[in-house]
Amino acid sequence: MIIDGKATAKAIKAEIKTEVDKMLAAGHRRPHLAAVLVGHDGGSETYVKNKVLACEECGFESTLLRYEDDITEEALLKVVADLNANADVDGFIVQLPLPRHIDEQKVVEAIDPRKDVDGFHPQNVGRMAIGLPCFVSATPLGILTLLQRYNVETRGKKVAVLGRSNIVGKPMAQLMLQKQYGDATVTVLHSHSRNLAEECRQADILIAAIGQPAFVKEEMVKEGAVVIDVGTTRVPDATRPKGYRLQGDVDFDAVAPKCAAITPVPGGVGPMTICMLMQNTLLAAKRR
Repeated sequence: MIIDGKATAKAIKAEIKTEVDKMLAAGHRRPHLAAVLVGHDGGSETYVKNKVLACEECGFESTLLRYEDDITEEALLKVVADLNANADVDGFIVQLPLPRHIDEQKVVEAIDPRKDVDGFHPQNVGRMAIGLPCFVSATPLGILTLLQRYNVETRGKKVAVLGRSNIVGKPMAQLMLQKQYGDATVTVLHSHSRNLAEECRQADILIAAIGQPAFVKEEMVKEGAVVIDVGTTRVPDATRPKGYRLQGDVDFDAVAPKCAAITPVPGGVGPMTICMLMQNTLLAAKRR
């Protein structure tokens, strides 16, 4: 079975639009998401463009604040402070990565946790880790939502999370451990894990977020496992108009026949990430 993130995200955005229509009918204003984009990184440009389009689909107001990559750290922190203080903005994101002369962590920590719809602020990360209400970062939340919508049982299952990044690996493992989310038995694997292939082969659910194209091979996956591929690496492909294609962390053609369910790249986790950002923004608007 192919787990279709694109179709699932479309359905959820329609549900969010219905919620927004009810808010407007009750006399409330539209949810408002702002995005801060520094420089001209191609991937960041695409992500932000897709977030603005998603806002339109959901009936949100959106604001894009663009700055050249020579903006000072002090000036960017002032932008964050202004957005924190702006009562018309429900949530905002500062698109990462930032130029090297800017301390990303300092910028993330400057965001008001109540407007941190990316779920990256240490306060939201900490609350998530102990199961308190918070903004859950969009990619792990998108994966959980896909598993729920496709009725993939996680309770008591063996889950292997391949990768330990702050954005995906660590929060994914935390959520899969917690009773109210995954309620699973979780193993976190990374570049220095011993017997990595064997550990992957034990998993009922394998979540690959290691950032290495086609890393997960057929022999690393148990027959009947569910595989979630978080990877999106541009690999050269002369047959494509843009000269590249997106490749996940899983060798899809080899692995898919063994799986009970698998996410494709593109069209799997990616669309859900943006969709969950919209869901967090709606939550921020309701909390106000």
